[in-house]
Amino acid sequence: MTIQKKFRRGALLSLLALIVGCSDNLLYQGEPKAVGWGVNTWFHTLRNNGFIVGYSDIRGNPLWVEYALSPVDESVPSLLRPSRFTKDSRAFNSITHDSYTKSGYDRGHNAPNYAMSHLYGKEGQKDSFLMTNISPQKPRLNQQFWQRLEEVEVKHFTKLADKVWVITGPVFTGSTERLSSSWRVEIPDAFYKMYITEAKPNQPSKVLAFLVPQTVQGHEPLSKFVTNIDTIEAQTGLDFCSDLNDVIEDKLEASVEPQAWDLQAVSNLPSRY
Repeated sequence: MTIQKKFRRGALLSLLALIVGCSDNLLYQGEPKAVGWGVNTWFHTLRNNGFIVGYSDIRGNPLWVEYALSPVDESVPSLLRPSRFTKDSRAFNSITHDSYTKSGYDRGHNAPNYAMSHLYGKEGQKDSFLMTNISPQKPRLNQQFWQRLEEVEVKHFTKLADKVWVITGPVFTGSTERLSSSWRVEIPDAFYKMYITEAKPNQPSKVLAFLVPQTVQGHEPLSKFVTNIDTIEAQTGLDFCSDLNDVIEDKLEASVEPQAWDLQAVSNLPSRY
């Protein structure tokens, strides 16, 4: 396939994904938007089984990934984990599984394998292994702290609400650094994750947000990195929940209420690795 044909095909698929995904129930109050215009906050929207990605070809990372969680039937056996990650033909760059080889960084899922495979089956798992869902994470972050947070969101947070939206992605704050194994992939300085519940009569939405640096040791309390959406927006240049009424949005995005999620009960759970 020529570069021109590949570009047209990728652009068409992205446009279709954007049209289909605008009203998708995987998005909480609208798609995240870039504040102003700049090459570093430009993304195109990719729809997958179980999650939606705002992908930056320039940074070789998703800028945001959003999915919705409901309680998982843990009696269902886990699917066999794929041995390799897959190049996404919708991306304009050429990032592959081997782009990370011998880089010193893990291929970190944004939409997690466990949740996607249990809620959306084989196709959900397959899409979670697309390279457009992956960011470079240091091993202690990926295998310990991030793993703990992913386990808590499935086994604890989903018991507190019928549905929990999750928005996650990397944060770039310092000088630009790229993988030694591939100049196409920029290394994030930190990662964010936010959880939001659906509002009900006389019960407003609850939000819990985290901002976690790459330098974590992995065993720190989850509560150490609690923040609010306003802080994440300032760090990422993205506007979340933009379809909300401004008054409600301002209140929600300033909220820091870990007690509403009973975070202390699971803040120090050990990792599996």
